[in-house]
Amino acid sequence: MIIRVRVIPNGMENEVVGRIGSVVRVKVVTPEMSEVANSVLINYLAEFFEVREKSIHIMRGEKAREKTIQIIGRSEDELKRVMESIP
Repeated sequence: MIIRVRVIPNGMENEVVGRIGSVVRVKVVTPEMSEVANSVLINYLAEFFEVREKSIHIMRGEKAREKTIQIIGRSEDELKRVMESIP
């Protein structure tokens, strides 16, 4: 599954804060967009979608706040159910 993620730095904790259309909004605890922020995002998304970290790949936007992310490791239906649970 391919999703778009809008990263919000300087969060109090890593969390999914909502969804606007097909864009998932995720707060991360890191202060700026960097390799560390990408690593934190990948770790958090792997936990959120219940897949391994190697199953999350940033396809586009490594240095931007808006990223295109590919998630593998679970069926498309399971990933869609997780996406639909996001308010």
